[in-house]
Amino acid sequence: MLKGKLQLPDKARRVFPDRLGSLVAGLVDKEDENGLYDSVFESGEELEFIQPDRAELCKESDYEFQCEYGDDCDLSLNDKMMEKEDAKTRKRSEKDGPGQVSVMEVFAADEKRSDIEHELSQKEINLEKLRRIASTGLPEGGGLRGTTWKLLLGYLPPSRDLWEKELTENRQKYAKLKEELLSSPSELNAVNNDVLNSDELNAEGDGGGPLKRHGVSHEDHPLSVGKSSAWHQYFQHTEIADQIDRDLQRTHPNIKFFSGDSSFSRKNRDAMRNILLLFAKLNPAIRYVQGMNEVLAPIFYVFSADTDQQNAANAEADSFSCFVRLLSDSVDHFCPQLDNSPVGILSTLSRLTDLLKANDEELWRHLEFTTKVKPQFYAFRWITLLLTQEFDLQCILRIWDSLLSNPSGVQVIQMLDD
Repeated sequence: MLKGKLQLPDKARRVFPDRLGSLVAGLVDKEDENGLYDSVFESGEELEFIQPDRAELCKESDYEFQCEYGDDCDLSLNDKMMEKEDAKTRKRSEKDGPGQVSVMEVFAADEKRSDIEHELSQKEINLEKLRRIASTGLPEGGGLRGTTWKLLLGYLPPSRDLWEKELTENRQKYAKLKEELLSSPSELNAVNNDVLNSDELNAEGDGGGPLKRHGVSHEDHPLSVGKSSAWHQYFQHTEIADQIDRDLQRTHPNIKFFSGDSSFSRKNRDAMRNILLLFAKLNPAIRYVQGMNEVLAPIFYVFSADTDQQNAANAEADSFSCFVRLLSDSVDHFCPQLDNSPVGILSTLSRLTDLLKANDEELWRHLEFTTKVKPQFYAFRWITLLLTQEFDLQCILRIWDSLLSNPSGVQVIQMLDD
């Protein structure tokens, strides 16, 4: 069996809290007059890409991607997004001069897209240059973000010649793990019996004879309570699976890719359920922690949107491997034994406080002395969930471009430090 080959390192095999970010009360996004959630993310000096052609923007938008495969597309969502972008463009144009911003954005986006495409076409990828480009945000469409994220997470090697081999091997391993760990014992027995019957027929030739019945031991019985029973271990994860299903229903409920009753959204939730449940079974000391669904969502969303059909079809397998890599970088924050160590959550929160004091002392004094709000009440969730519950999905993708491009790791505090 391949069980355990993709487990986190030994230091990660400690019990997580019951809920990622559970120490912090939920934050509510501001809702604009059109009923859409307005982003509080600012991209700084990085110019936001605006398609000059309305039809092209609609084609590449996330809502259009959802509608293309969904059973019950609502184009009004796409129209609202278009109106919102038009309003932002008009507002910036009034401030910076007629037409100035949109032209600059188009040129900047085209130049960045060319840089990324050129870098990804090289026989040997320059990861340092790729990180530098990705840190300022990646262009939408064309599968550029998906391929870049796989490289930044170490899922793809820098040498393009090795990509096909690595992808094939990892996808086959994932399929084998699903077969062994996510199938019920009866399904596994049926597969094994088919193999045995096939072997016996090949050995005996075409000669007739009485059919042989395979016995079922007490340990293989569904009502067995023995700890070594395959059925007992299978039912142990039922509660975890139910929790995963409930959390997935709440993942980005305003986006049809994740929510709704269409076959498309159900298929996506099933794939994410497989990933999270398989992770829990491979890591029994960690299992599933509420909030992991939020961390998985951007990865699976981006990989599923790849324009390469083979990559999109294998988004589940690729997402699993990248999810394991991403989570292994932050697992120390959930180990109580490491709370007071240099890599523990308390140390990270302390570093965040120091950064806030150095960059905005007035705000630091207000939080520290006036309101006496400690960082664990607002920053714990930022760090553990990588800001996935603080912004809308498009802003999260842009933030993650910078997080994943940080050579020191994906943690928010590490990006701020650099």
